[in-house]
Amino acid sequence: MLNMSVVVIDDDAAQCEILGGFLRKLGCEVLTCNSGAVCIEKIKQRYVDVVISDFRMPGMTGLEVLQKVKEINPEIQVLILTAYGTVEDAVEAMQSGAWDYLSKPVDLEELELKLRKIAAHNTLIRENQVLRSQVEQEKPNTPIIYQSNVMAELLNLIARVSDSNAAILIQGESGTGKELVAKTIHSLSSRKDKPFVAVNCAAIPETLFESELFGHEKGAFTGAQERRTGRFEIADGGTLFLDEVADIPLNIQVKLLRVLQEKEFQRLGSSQSYRSDARIISATNKDIQKMIDDGKFRPDLYFRLGVIPVTLPALRERREDIKALAEHFMRKHSDLNRRKISGISSEGLDILVRYDFPGNVRELENLIERAVILARSEVITTDDLPIRSAAPANVSLKQGMNGQIEELEIRLIQAALNETKGIQTAAAEKLGISERTLRYKIQKYGLGT
Repeated sequence: MLNMSVVVIDDDAAQCEILGGFLRKLGCEVLTCNSGAVCIEKIKQRYVDVVISDFRMPGMTGLEVLQKVKEINPEIQVLILTAYGTVEDAVEAMQSGAWDYLSKPVDLEELELKLRKIAAHNTLIRENQVLRSQVEQEKPNTPIIYQSNVMAELLNLIARVSDSNAAILIQGESGTGKELVAKTIHSLSSRKDKPFVAVNCAAIPETLFESELFGHEKGAFTGAQERRTGRFEIADGGTLFLDEVADIPLNIQVKLLRVLQEKEFQRLGSSQSYRSDARIISATNKDIQKMIDDGKFRPDLYFRLGVIPVTLPALRERREDIKALAEHFMRKHSDLNRRKISGISSEGLDILVRYDFPGNVRELENLIERAVILARSEVITTDDLPIRSAAPANVSLKQGMNGQIEELEIRLIQAALNETKGIQTAAAEKLGISERTLRYKIQKYGLGT
Protein backbone atom coordinates (compact mmCIF):
# COMPACT_ATOMS: atom_id res chain seq x y z
CA MET A 1 0.00 0.00 0.00
CA LEU A 2 1.18 3.52 -0.80
CA ASN A 3 0.88 5.87 2.17
CA MET A 4 1.01 9.09 0.16
CA SER A 5 -0.99 12.29 -0.14
CA VAL A 6 -1.80 13.01 -3.80
CA VAL A 7 -3.55 15.94 -5.51
CA VAL A 8 -5.07 15.31 -8.96
CA ILE A 9 -5.79 18.33 -11.18
CA ASP A 10 -7.83 17.96 -14.37
CA ASP A 11 -10.72 19.93 -15.80
CA ASP A 12 -12.15 16.60 -17.00
CA ALA A 13 -14.30 15.35 -14.09
CA ALA A 14 -14.34 11.77 -15.42
CA GLN A 15 -10.51 11.67 -15.53
CA CYS A 16 -10.32 12.95 -11.95
CA GLU A 17 -12.78 10.29 -10.81
CA ILE A 18 -10.85 7.45 -12.52
CA LEU A 19 -7.48 8.50 -11.17
CA GLY A 20 -8.85 9.29 -7.72
CA GLY A 21 -10.51 5.88 -7.39
CA PHE A 22 -7.36 4.06 -8.51
CA LEU A 23 -5.12 6.00 -6.14
CA ARG A 24 -7.41 5.37 -3.17
CA LYS A 25 -7.19 1.62 -3.88
CA LEU A 26 -3.39 1.98 -3.63
CA GLY A 27 -3.81 3.47 -0.15
CA CYS A 28 -3.28 7.12 -1.10
CA GLU A 29 -5.05 10.09 0.43
CA VAL A 30 -6.50 11.83 -2.61
CA LEU A 31 -7.72 15.35 -3.27
CA THR A 32 -9.13 16.21 -6.74
CA CYS A 33 -9.29 19.72 -8.21
CA ASN A 34 -10.75 20.99 -11.49
CA SER A 35 -8.26 23.86 -11.79
CA GLY A 36 -4.71 24.77 -10.93
CA ALA A 37 -5.74 27.81 -8.91
CA VAL A 38 -7.86 25.68 -6.54
CA CYS A 39 -4.97 23.22 -6.17
CA ILE A 40 -2.47 25.91 -5.24
CA GLU A 41 -4.73 27.24 -2.49
CA LYS A 42 -5.13 23.71 -1.08
CA ILE A 43 -1.38 23.07 -1.11
CA LYS A 44 -0.77 26.29 0.81
CA GLN A 45 -2.91 24.88 3.61
CA ARG A 46 -1.63 21.28 3.78
CA TYR A 47 1.32 19.05 2.92
CA VAL A 48 1.12 16.74 -0.08
CA ASP A 49 3.63 14.28 -1.53
CA VAL A 50 2.63 14.36 -5.20
CA VAL A 51 0.68 16.55 -7.60
CA ILE A 52 -0.67 14.96 -10.79
CA SER A 53 -1.65 17.73 -13.20
CA ASP A 54 -2.97 17.88 -16.73
CA PHE A 55 -0.72 20.03 -18.91
CA ARG A 56 -3.36 21.89 -20.96
CA MET A 57 -6.19 23.35 -18.87
CA PRO A 58 -8.24 26.54 -18.94
CA GLY A 59 -6.72 29.24 -16.79
CA MET A 60 -3.54 28.02 -15.12
CA THR A 61 -1.58 25.53 -17.26
CA GLY A 62 0.17 22.46 -15.92
CA LEU A 63 3.54 24.21 -16.33
CA GLU A 64 2.32 27.16 -14.24
CA VAL A 65 1.01 24.73 -11.62
CA LEU A 66 4.44 23.06 -11.54
CA GLN A 67 6.22 26.38 -11.01
CA LYS A 68 3.82 27.47 -8.24
CA VAL A 69 4.03 24.10 -6.47
CA LYS A 70 7.84 24.21 -6.45
CA GLU A 71 7.74 27.73 -5.03
CA ILE A 72 5.54 26.52 -2.17
CA ASN A 73 7.54 23.34 -1.47
CA PRO A 74 10.38 22.05 -3.71
CA GLU A 75 10.02 18.59 -2.09
CA ILE A 76 6.58 18.03 -3.67
CA GLN A 77 6.95 15.89 -6.80
CA VAL A 78 4.86 16.72 -9.87
CA LEU A 79 3.68 14.32 -12.57
CA ILE A 80 2.43 15.95 -15.77
CA LEU A 81 -0.33 14.44 -17.94
CA THR A 82 0.04 15.19 -21.66
CA ALA A 83 -1.99 14.32 -24.70
CA TYR A 84 -0.52 11.58 -26.89
CA GLY A 85 2.27 12.85 -29.10
CA THR A 86 2.88 16.21 -27.37
CA VAL A 87 6.49 15.41 -26.49
CA GLU A 88 7.40 19.11 -26.53
CA ASP A 89 5.13 19.71 -23.55
CA ALA A 90 6.73 16.84 -21.65
CA VAL A 91 10.27 18.04 -22.34
CA GLU A 92 9.39 21.55 -21.19
CA ALA A 93 7.89 20.15 -17.98
CA MET A 94 10.96 18.00 -17.30
CA GLN A 95 13.26 20.98 -17.77
CA SER A 96 11.15 22.94 -15.30
CA GLY A 97 11.47 20.35 -12.57
CA ALA A 98 8.68 17.81 -13.08
CA TRP A 99 9.42 14.30 -11.80
CA ASP A 100 8.06 12.65 -14.97
CA TYR A 101 5.15 12.70 -17.38
CA LEU A 102 2.37 10.34 -18.47
CA SER A 103 0.61 10.26 -21.82
CA LYS A 104 -3.20 10.29 -21.84
CA PRO A 105 -5.11 8.04 -21.61
CA VAL A 106 -3.15 7.18 -18.50
CA ASP A 107 -1.69 3.69 -18.14
CA LEU A 108 -2.58 2.97 -14.49
CA GLU A 109 0.17 0.38 -14.05
CA GLU A 110 2.74 2.92 -15.26
CA LEU A 111 1.28 5.51 -12.88
CA GLU A 112 1.63 3.11 -9.95
CA LEU A 113 5.25 2.38 -10.91
CA LYS A 114 6.13 6.07 -11.01
CA LEU A 115 4.44 6.71 -7.65
CA ARG A 116 6.36 3.84 -6.05
CA LYS A 117 9.61 5.34 -7.37
CA ILE A 118 8.65 8.69 -5.86
CA ALA A 119 7.84 7.02 -2.53
CA ALA A 120 11.21 5.22 -2.50
CA HIS A 121 13.00 8.45 -3.45
CA ASN A 122 11.27 10.44 -0.70
CA THR A 123 12.07 7.78 1.91
CA LEU A 124 15.74 7.79 0.91
CA ILE A 125 15.92 11.60 1.01
CA ARG A 126 14.29 11.82 4.44
CA GLU A 127 16.44 9.10 5.96
CA ASN A 128 19.57 10.71 4.51
CA GLN A 129 18.54 14.05 6.01
CA VAL A 130 18.41 12.34 9.40
CA LEU A 131 21.82 10.78 8.78
CA ARG A 132 23.36 14.09 7.69
CA SER A 133 21.98 15.70 10.82
CA GLN A 134 23.46 12.95 12.97
CA VAL A 135 26.82 13.20 11.19
CA GLU A 136 26.84 16.97 11.70
CA GLN A 137 26.07 16.59 15.40
CA GLU A 138 28.68 13.90 15.95
CA LYS A 139 31.28 15.58 13.72
CA PRO A 140 33.39 12.49 12.86
CA ASN A 141 37.04 13.34 12.18
CA THR A 142 36.89 12.25 8.53
CA PRO A 143 33.59 12.72 6.69
CA ILE A 144 32.35 10.49 3.90
CA ILE A 145 32.41 12.63 0.76
CA TYR A 146 29.89 11.69 -1.93
CA GLN A 147 27.48 12.91 -4.61
CA SER A 148 26.39 9.60 -6.17
CA ASN A 149 23.13 7.74 -5.59
CA VAL A 150 24.99 4.52 -4.81
CA MET A 151 26.77 6.17 -1.88
CA ALA A 152 23.56 7.88 -0.76
CA GLU A 153 21.97 4.44 -0.51
CA LEU A 154 25.02 3.14 1.36
CA LEU A 155 24.79 5.92 3.95
CA ASN A 156 21.09 5.27 4.21
CA LEU A 157 21.92 1.67 5.18
CA ILE A 158 24.55 2.88 7.66
CA ALA A 159 22.00 5.18 9.29
CA ARG A 160 19.64 2.27 9.86
CA VAL A 161 22.17 -0.22 11.27
CA SER A 162 24.60 1.98 13.18
CA ASP A 163 22.85 1.81 16.53
CA SER A 164 22.15 -1.93 16.46
CA ASN A 165 24.39 -4.55 18.03
CA ALA A 166 24.50 -6.70 14.88
CA ALA A 167 27.88 -7.71 13.44
CA ILE A 168 28.68 -5.95 10.18
CA LEU A 169 30.90 -7.25 7.39
CA ILE A 170 32.20 -4.57 5.02
CA GLN A 171 33.43 -5.87 1.67
CA GLY A 172 35.16 -3.91 -1.05
CA GLU A 173 38.39 -3.45 -2.97
CA SER A 174 41.51 -2.06 -1.29
CA GLY A 175 41.36 1.69 -0.86
CA THR A 176 37.57 2.06 -0.97
CA GLY A 177 37.37 3.36 2.61
CA LYS A 178 36.23 0.35 4.64
CA GLU A 179 37.76 1.61 7.90
CA LEU A 180 36.21 5.05 7.36
CA VAL A 181 32.79 3.42 7.04
CA ALA A 182 33.44 1.39 10.21
CA LYS A 183 34.40 4.55 12.12
CA THR A 184 31.31 6.34 10.83
CA ILE A 185 29.08 3.49 12.03
CA HIS A 186 30.76 3.67 15.44
CA SER A 187 30.43 7.47 15.67
CA LEU A 188 26.70 7.28 14.90
CA SER A 189 26.04 4.56 17.47
CA SER A 190 25.31 4.75 21.19
CA ARG A 191 28.82 3.28 21.66
CA LYS A 192 30.49 6.44 20.31
CA ASP A 193 31.91 7.40 23.73
CA LYS A 194 33.52 3.97 24.12
CA PRO A 195 36.71 2.78 22.35
CA PHE A 196 36.97 2.10 18.63
CA VAL A 197 39.69 -0.55 18.42
CA ALA A 198 41.10 -1.48 15.01
CA VAL A 199 43.02 -4.69 14.35
CA ASN A 200 44.83 -5.33 11.06
CA CYS A 201 44.54 -9.11 10.90
CA ALA A 202 46.90 -9.30 7.92
CA ALA A 203 49.74 -7.77 9.94
CA ILE A 204 49.64 -10.15 12.92
CA PRO A 205 51.94 -13.23 12.90
CA GLU A 206 49.95 -16.44 13.29
CA THR A 207 51.71 -17.30 16.55
CA LEU A 208 50.61 -14.01 18.15
CA PHE A 209 46.99 -13.92 16.97
CA GLU A 210 45.44 -15.38 20.12
CA SER A 211 47.47 -13.12 22.39
CA GLU A 212 46.63 -10.05 20.30
CA LEU A 213 42.89 -10.68 20.39
CA PHE A 214 42.41 -12.16 23.85
CA GLY A 215 45.51 -11.11 25.81
CA HIS A 216 47.87 -13.23 27.92
CA GLU A 217 49.12 -13.65 31.46
CA LYS A 218 52.72 -13.19 32.52
CA GLY A 219 54.72 -16.33 31.66
CA ALA A 220 52.02 -17.75 29.37
CA PHE A 221 54.70 -18.38 26.73
CA THR A 222 58.35 -17.60 26.10
CA GLY A 223 58.76 -13.84 26.00
CA ALA A 224 55.53 -13.09 27.91
CA GLN A 225 57.23 -11.02 30.60
CA GLU A 226 54.08 -9.21 31.73
CA ARG A 227 50.32 -9.42 31.48
CA ARG A 228 48.85 -8.12 28.23
CA THR A 229 45.28 -6.92 27.70
CA GLY A 230 43.73 -8.19 24.46
CA ARG A 231 41.81 -6.18 21.89
CA PHE A 232 38.45 -7.72 22.87
CA GLU A 233 38.94 -6.53 26.44
CA ILE A 234 40.03 -3.04 25.37
CA ALA A 235 37.00 -2.71 23.08
CA ASP A 236 34.48 -3.73 25.77
CA GLY A 237 31.38 -1.55 25.36
CA GLY A 238 32.73 -0.08 22.13
CA THR A 239 33.54 -1.36 18.66
CA LEU A 240 36.15 -3.89 17.58
CA PHE A 241 37.10 -3.47 13.92
CA LEU A 242 38.71 -6.58 12.40
CA ASP A 243 40.31 -5.35 9.19
CA GLU A 244 41.38 -7.96 6.61
CA VAL A 245 39.38 -10.53 8.57
CA ALA A 246 39.86 -13.13 5.79
CA ASP A 247 43.52 -13.44 6.89
CA ILE A 248 42.67 -14.91 10.29
CA PRO A 249 44.14 -18.45 10.51
CA LEU A 250 41.66 -21.35 10.64
CA ASN A 251 42.66 -22.41 14.16
CA ILE A 252 41.95 -18.89 15.45
CA GLN A 253 38.67 -18.73 13.52
CA VAL A 254 37.30 -21.49 15.78
CA LYS A 255 38.15 -19.52 18.93
CA LEU A 256 36.84 -16.27 17.47
CA LEU A 257 33.54 -17.95 16.63
CA ARG A 258 33.15 -19.09 20.24
CA VAL A 259 33.80 -15.56 21.53
CA LEU A 260 31.22 -14.12 19.16
CA GLN A 261 28.67 -16.70 20.27
CA GLU A 262 29.33 -16.69 24.02
CA LYS A 263 30.69 -13.13 24.50
CA GLU A 264 33.37 -14.74 26.68
CA PHE A 265 37.11 -15.38 26.26
CA GLN A 266 40.15 -16.44 28.23
CA ARG A 267 43.57 -14.86 28.26
CA LEU A 268 46.41 -17.15 27.28
CA GLY A 269 47.75 -18.79 30.39
CA SER A 270 44.57 -18.19 32.40
CA SER A 271 41.53 -20.35 33.19
CA GLN A 272 39.44 -17.33 34.16
CA SER A 273 36.73 -16.24 31.73
CA TYR A 274 36.24 -12.60 30.82
CA ARG A 275 33.26 -11.00 29.09
CA SER A 276 33.36 -8.45 26.30
CA ASP A 277 30.41 -6.50 24.96
CA ALA A 278 32.32 -5.28 21.91
CA ARG A 279 30.32 -4.69 18.73
CA ILE A 280 32.11 -6.44 15.86
CA ILE A 281 32.67 -4.77 12.49
CA SER A 282 34.91 -6.65 10.09
CA ALA A 283 36.21 -5.91 6.61
CA THR A 284 37.90 -7.69 3.74
CA ASN A 285 38.84 -7.18 0.11
CA LYS A 286 38.84 -10.91 -0.59
CA ASP A 287 36.16 -13.21 -1.95
CA ILE A 288 35.21 -15.00 1.27
CA GLN A 289 32.70 -17.24 -0.50
CA LYS A 290 35.53 -18.63 -2.65
CA MET A 291 37.67 -19.07 0.46
CA ILE A 292 34.83 -21.04 2.05
CA ASP A 293 34.63 -23.22 -1.06
CA ASP A 294 38.39 -23.76 -0.85
CA GLY A 295 38.19 -24.67 2.85
CA LYS A 296 40.14 -21.57 3.96
CA PHE A 297 37.35 -19.84 5.86
CA ARG A 298 34.69 -21.24 8.15
CA PRO A 299 31.15 -20.73 6.83
CA ASP A 300 29.70 -20.49 10.36
CA LEU A 301 32.11 -17.65 11.18
CA TYR A 302 31.24 -15.91 7.92
CA PHE A 303 27.52 -15.96 8.78
CA ARG A 304 28.25 -14.77 12.31
CA LEU A 305 30.38 -11.85 11.08
CA GLY A 306 28.10 -10.88 8.22
CA VAL A 307 24.71 -10.45 9.88
CA ILE A 308 24.60 -7.09 8.10
CA PRO A 309 26.64 -7.18 4.86
CA VAL A 310 27.84 -3.84 3.47
CA THR A 311 29.43 -3.66 0.03
CA LEU A 312 31.54 -0.62 -0.83
CA PRO A 313 31.61 0.24 -4.55
CA ALA A 314 34.90 0.83 -6.32
CA LEU A 315 35.62 4.46 -7.19
CA ARG A 316 35.19 3.71 -10.91
CA GLU A 317 31.61 2.63 -10.11
CA ARG A 318 30.79 6.03 -8.59
CA ARG A 319 32.58 8.51 -10.81
CA GLU A 320 30.16 11.25 -9.77
CA ASP A 321 32.08 11.39 -6.46
CA ILE A 322 35.55 11.92 -7.96
CA LYS A 323 35.28 15.71 -8.32
CA ALA A 324 34.04 16.22 -4.75
CA LEU A 325 36.67 13.86 -3.34
CA ALA A 326 39.48 15.45 -5.35
CA GLU A 327 38.54 18.93 -4.14
CA HIS A 328 38.28 17.69 -0.54
CA PHE A 329 41.77 16.15 -0.70
CA MET A 330 43.11 19.28 -2.39
CA ARG A 331 41.94 21.45 0.52
CA LYS A 332 43.16 18.93 3.09
CA HIS A 333 46.68 18.59 1.71
CA SER A 334 46.97 22.29 0.87
CA ASP A 335 46.50 23.00 4.58
CA LEU A 336 48.84 20.19 5.68
CA ASN A 337 51.60 21.27 3.29
CA ARG A 338 51.03 25.04 3.62
CA ARG A 339 50.34 25.42 -0.09
CA LYS A 340 47.91 27.96 -1.53
CA ILE A 341 46.13 25.73 -4.06
CA SER A 342 42.80 27.23 -5.07
CA GLY A 343 41.44 24.64 -7.49
CA ILE A 344 41.82 21.99 -10.18
CA SER A 345 41.54 22.86 -13.86
CA SER A 346 38.58 21.52 -15.84
CA GLU A 347 41.00 19.49 -18.00
CA GLY A 348 42.53 18.02 -14.85
CA LEU A 349 39.13 17.08 -13.44
CA ASP A 350 38.19 15.50 -16.76
CA ILE A 351 41.28 13.28 -16.65
CA LEU A 352 40.52 12.27 -13.07
CA VAL A 353 36.93 11.35 -13.87
CA ARG A 354 38.00 9.23 -16.84
CA TYR A 355 40.71 7.35 -14.92
CA ASP A 356 39.80 3.96 -13.43
CA PHE A 357 41.70 4.28 -10.09
CA PRO A 358 42.63 0.65 -9.41
CA GLY A 359 43.74 1.87 -5.96
CA ASN A 360 40.37 3.58 -5.44
CA VAL A 361 39.96 6.52 -3.03
CA ARG A 362 43.37 5.91 -1.45
CA GLU A 363 45.04 6.23 -4.87
CA LEU A 364 43.08 9.40 -5.61
CA GLU A 365 44.19 10.98 -2.34
CA ASN A 366 47.83 10.05 -2.94
CA LEU A 367 47.65 11.47 -6.44
CA ILE A 368 46.11 14.76 -5.25
CA GLU A 369 48.63 15.05 -2.39
CA ARG A 370 51.47 14.68 -4.91
CA ALA A 371 49.87 17.25 -7.22
CA VAL A 372 49.41 19.75 -4.37
CA ILE A 373 53.09 19.50 -3.45
CA LEU A 374 54.43 19.67 -7.03
CA ALA A 375 51.96 22.17 -8.55
CA ARG A 376 53.72 25.12 -10.20
CA SER A 377 50.76 27.46 -9.76
CA GLU A 378 47.73 27.86 -7.53
CA VAL A 379 45.69 25.63 -9.83
CA ILE A 380 46.38 21.92 -10.33
CA THR A 381 46.63 21.20 -14.06
CA THR A 382 47.16 18.16 -16.25
CA ASP A 383 50.92 18.77 -15.98
CA ASP A 384 50.68 17.99 -12.26
CA LEU A 385 48.75 14.74 -12.76
CA PRO A 386 50.79 11.69 -13.85
CA ILE A 387 47.79 9.86 -15.39
CA ARG A 388 47.26 11.99 -18.49
CA SER A 389 48.75 9.25 -20.68
CA ALA A 390 46.83 6.46 -18.98
CA ALA A 391 45.08 3.95 -21.20
CA PRO A 392 41.29 4.23 -21.59
CA ALA A 393 39.34 2.83 -18.65
CA ASN A 394 39.01 -0.95 -18.45
CA VAL A 395 40.46 -1.68 -21.89
CA SER A 396 40.52 -5.44 -22.41
CA LEU A 397 40.82 -7.24 -25.72
CA LYS A 398 39.04 -10.20 -24.17
CA GLN A 399 35.76 -8.32 -24.58
CA GLY A 400 36.48 -7.21 -28.12
CA MET A 401 35.49 -3.84 -29.53
CA ASN A 402 31.75 -4.48 -29.32
CA GLY A 403 32.03 -5.43 -25.67
CA GLN A 404 33.94 -2.25 -24.88
CA ILE A 405 31.40 -0.09 -26.72
CA GLU A 406 28.52 -1.73 -24.87
CA GLU A 407 30.25 -1.19 -21.52
CA LEU A 408 30.76 2.50 -22.32
CA GLU A 409 27.10 2.83 -23.38
CA ILE A 410 25.98 1.29 -20.08
CA ARG A 411 28.13 3.73 -18.09
CA LEU A 412 26.87 6.74 -20.02
CA ILE A 413 23.23 5.69 -19.68
CA GLN A 414 23.59 5.04 -15.94
CA ALA A 415 25.30 8.41 -15.45
CA ALA A 416 22.55 10.22 -17.37
CA LEU A 417 19.78 8.44 -15.47
CA ASN A 418 21.46 9.20 -12.14
CA GLU A 419 21.84 12.87 -13.03
CA THR A 420 18.21 13.17 -14.14
CA LYS A 421 16.82 11.07 -11.25
CA GLY A 422 15.61 8.39 -13.65
CA ILE A 423 13.69 10.72 -15.97
CA GLN A 424 14.21 9.01 -19.31
CA THR A 425 13.14 11.99 -21.43
CA ALA A 426 15.70 14.25 -19.81
CA ALA A 427 18.35 11.51 -19.84
CA ALA A 428 17.85 10.93 -23.57
CA GLU A 429 18.24 14.65 -24.20
CA LYS A 430 21.53 14.75 -22.27
CA LEU A 431 22.80 11.75 -24.23
CA GLY A 432 21.74 13.27 -27.55
CA ILE A 433 19.57 10.30 -28.52
CA SER A 434 15.84 9.75 -28.87
CA GLU A 435 13.80 8.51 -25.93
CA ARG A 436 12.82 5.46 -27.99
CA THR A 437 16.51 4.60 -28.49
CA LEU A 438 17.18 5.08 -24.79
CA ARG A 439 14.28 2.79 -23.82
CA TYR A 440 15.57 0.14 -26.24
CA LYS A 441 19.06 0.26 -24.76
CA ILE A 442 17.74 0.16 -21.17
CA GLN A 443 15.81 -2.99 -22.06
CA LYS A 444 18.76 -4.42 -24.01
CA TYR A 445 21.22 -4.03 -21.12
CA GLY A 446 18.71 -4.82 -18.38
CA LEU A 447 19.16 -1.46 -16.65
CA GLY A 448 16.71 -0.29 -14.00
CA THR A 449 15.69 3.30 -13.53
